[in-house]
Amino acid sequence: MQLSNILGHRSVKVVNSVTSKKRLFQEIGELANSALGLDATATVDALLDRENLGPTGVGHGVALPHARVDGLDHVAGVFVLLEKPIDFGAVDRQPVDIVFALFAPEKAGVDHLKALALVARTLRDSALCSKLRANPDSSTIYAILTAGQSLAA
Repeated sequence: MQLSNILGHRSVKVVNSVTSKKRLFQEIGELANSALGLDATATVDALLDRENLGPTGVGHGVALPHARVDGLDHVAGVFVLLEKPIDFGAVDRQPVDIVFALFAPEKAGVDHLKALALVARTLRDSALCSKLRANPDSSTIYAILTAGQSLAA
């Protein structure tokens, strides 16, 4: 599995005006709607339900919210770079500015976990995260993510 199988060109966005986790999830829902055809409200609800089980902020400014949703036949994701980091309740209590949201079909099984592991491994690379933060352009971010992943494979 490669990031390019999970993330499409239209699934990357730079956001400059989010002030809360809920508002971020609304942005993610809108992006998932336009890029993946998912119902925005159902997507936000699924993310909030999952987040209520425990925060998905993994540290170092990175969050990996994820949920199972109707309307997909494969694992897919959206990537959001925040120009201003927000409090996300991350494990290290640092604000988050890199968000990779993953969505899986209701019966995705192990593919969901494999995709989550791939994204987590990719975003654990501090040099890659620095490049993402230094290039707030959707096309450039997509290129960095997919090139970095193929090199790591």
